[in-house]
Amino acid sequence: MSIRQHFEREIEKLQADVLLLGSMVEKAILDSVDILQRRDLDAARQLVADDRLINEKRLAIEDNCLALIAMQQPMASDLRTLASILEIATELERMGDYGKGIARITLMLADEPLTHPLHDIDLMSRKACDMLRRALDAFNRRDVQAARTLPAEDDEVDALYVRTQNRLISSIVADPRTIDQAMRLLWVAHNLERAADRVTNICERTVFTITGRMIELDVLDSAQSSPG
Repeated sequence: MSIRQHFEREIEKLQADVLLLGSMVEKAILDSVDILQRRDLDAARQLVADDRLINEKRLAIEDNCLALIAMQQPMASDLRTLASILEIATELERMGDYGKGIARITLMLADEPLTHPLHDIDLMSRKACDMLRRALDAFNRRDVQAARTLPAEDDEVDALYVRTQNRLISSIVADPRTIDQAMRLLWVAHNLERAADRVTNICERTVFTITGRMIELDVLDSAQSSPG
């Protein structure tokens, strides 16, 4: 095997590790909302503890990327790939933190009866994770078109967040005794909205990897959709 073939194989392994990390994060987010709905305190504690596995995986990816840069002589396109893998792994770790945060909110609520429906929060988690899965697939396949168009779907998550926010605020106005629970659920929705935002960052890194240009896709989408 040539040095170049070895290098390409190592990059393929790193990309596989990114997909694995993504699946760990997706599971953490979906499980965190399911645990909240079921009020499973033991599972919430386990999810918080398991976040270290996500952190360790991200650190392993970082170490392997830096080792490749140090030991090889990567070309410009290789450096873009490695830089993007480093950035995407960091984005994924932060998304995992959102799942951990939701699990902690479940522990804060303990056995307090839920006074607010979680339907929109569940939809937010599923939409954000679907976007994440497709964004990582676009990175893996180097699909620049998918990476450029996917961030527009974040509007759906934003709309669910605004609807959740409005409903929770209305419930506080109607019954101020619900303020503590409403504010905690609002933080759950905020975490999910931020998770979807980070998918846009991953898509921007994919475009950068392929084209060498760093573009703010949410800004680009706004410019293309505005009249005149």
